[in-house]
Amino acid sequence: MQRRTLLKLFSGGLLSLAALPLIQASKAFALEKFAILNLSKDEWKKRLTPAQYNILREEGTERPYTSALLDEHREGTFSCVGCDLPLFLSSTKFDSGTGWPSFFDAIEGHLGTKIDRTLFQTRTEYHCAKCGGHHGHVFDDGPAPTGLRYCNNGIALKFIPKDNG
Repeated sequence: MQRRTLLKLFSGGLLSLAALPLIQASKAFALEKFAILNLSKDEWKKRLTPAQYNILREEGTERPYTSALLDEHREGTFSCVGCDLPLFLSSTKFDSGTGWPSFFDAIEGHLGTKIDRTLFQTRTEYHCAKCGGHHGHVFDDGPAPTGLRYCNNGIALKFIPKDNG
């Protein structure tokens, strides 16, 4: 994603310009091309559990501290449960204390964003770029080097451990 695009996305004042570094790409996934996954409502309901469907397709939110991925600390990749697109590397995960798996960086080009004005506030919501599944919101209170916190619904992710063989 180019800096110009990020400036347009965040110009609503949600994130300060100082917190808008370019998202660092993993060399393994940088600028990967992938086909967009378009499924019908019925196809999504067959593919996902009801809880996953609520989060990914209806933009729901899971209760904090309920995700098994909060305690996942192995080396690997966190991918979209809807389409398997890698979204985050384990090296970018941190304990935000919020009750949701949190990351300070995403794999370049694998997330899309939109402004969310629900709950009487303005937030930046992010989705999987391949299937459009809702994952969470990004905030400007994360750690260095990006200062960002991608607050993700754990049920929308699956963890793929690195093959150590």
